[in-house]
Amino acid sequence: MERADLMSLARSGDGDAFRELTEPYRRELQVHCYRMLGSLQDAEDALQDTLLAAWQGFGGFEERSSLRTWLYRIATNKCLDARRSASRRLAKEWNVPNVEPPEPTRLGEVVWLEPYPDALLEGAIAVPLGPETRYEQNESISLAFLTALQVLPPRQVAVLVLRDVLGFRASEVADMLDSTVESVNSALKRARASLERRWSPGTDREPPASSGSPSEDAVVGKFVRAWETADLDALVDLLTDDVFISMPPMPFEYQGRDLVARFCASIFGAGRRFDLVPTRANGQLAFGAYLRTPNGISHGMGLYVLTLSGDRICAMTRFENTVLLSFGLPRSLPSR
Repeated sequence: MERADLMSLARSGDGDAFRELTEPYRRELQVHCYRMLGSLQDAEDALQDTLLAAWQGFGGFEERSSLRTWLYRIATNKCLDARRSASRRLAKEWNVPNVEPPEPTRLGEVVWLEPYPDALLEGAIAVPLGPETRYEQNESISLAFLTALQVLPPRQVAVLVLRDVLGFRASEVADMLDSTVESVNSALKRARASLERRWSPGTDREPPASSGSPSEDAVVGKFVRAWETADLDALVDLLTDDVFISMPPMPFEYQGRDLVARFCASIFGAGRRFDLVPTRANGQLAFGAYLRTPNGISHGMGLYVLTLSGDRICAMTRFENTVLLSFGLPRSLPSR
């Protein structure tokens, strides 16, 4: 059916026509909401609110902008509403039985961050980008980038994502936010300065091994063997000197190979042994972590996401087991 016919049908209240028009943008809109909110569940809620508002207001869509731009306008404002009204999750106390961790390097500010399954990224980040884009799409979905975004004021997040990640023109962003080009440019300048203080794209690091390459497979094999056998020396050999560990919603953060080694030693020293199941999150290596028990069942305890520099690990983020379902991972595993 011709697009003009679909538009006419959707305006007259045809739900199937509306879904056919908007479905091509669904995945990229969800990723946009995730960048702004840092939570997969919050992003899905914002996406549903966006599509409902678009459906209810479709009769008034006058095509002064593209349908994609109009949908981004709605989604961005729904996310701004969510950021303003949300009561962010509180940090959790350390709750790992029989493990006394070393004193952390610092306590993190962002404790509500959640990982994003790579399975949902297919067709979502390879989208048309405007000429103002500053970041690679894979880079702009990384956990480090997402963490830095979450501490910016909501409006600055919106402007930076729309301008520097998606490449919309300043005039388009001003229209989306019912603002002026001058206000958008001012917010973007402040956002870039804040982001630069908090996040570096790792220009001084080696690029990570490409996904699915023999080099990456070798890292996976070494990490799984080291972690599953509690081989601290083998694990430390995989770490960069400035390796960083975080574990939202617990605020504990550790930086530096020696301190990270002490932290991992506290886990291994308590007799905790794990089985790992590889997956991918935020364009990065990830593993479902399952704690072995005497009855032969391994229970899901969390998700580890690794950031690589060359063939070494420069960061690891540990999330709670509530995220496993989003990755299609089971709650428990039978004994191997």
